[in-house]
Amino acid sequence: MIIKNRLKEIREDKDLTQKDIAKVLNMSQTGYSKYEVETNDIPTEVLKKLARYYNTSIDYLLYMTDNREPYDKSLVEKESSNSKRKK
Repeated sequence: MIIKNRLKEIREDKDLTQKDIAKVLNMSQTGYSKYEVETNDIPTEVLKKLARYYNTSIDYLLYMTDNREPYDKSLVEKESSNSKRKK
């Protein structure tokens, strides 16, 4: 999976260490480093925290887009509302 490069890239762009990010996530540096080197899969809640912290989208972290901007929350809420009505 390519995500490790994006996680490392965005972390280094902000001049942060793995220890800095681990602290934000309330985990050990070793635990966080396992996400960057793909030893462990990243739980959805951790992806959400990282996206909020870096002010980007999970799609950007997962290389599903090269657009670093977060999604407009009003559009996300509207889409979520529309999908609920379809059920």
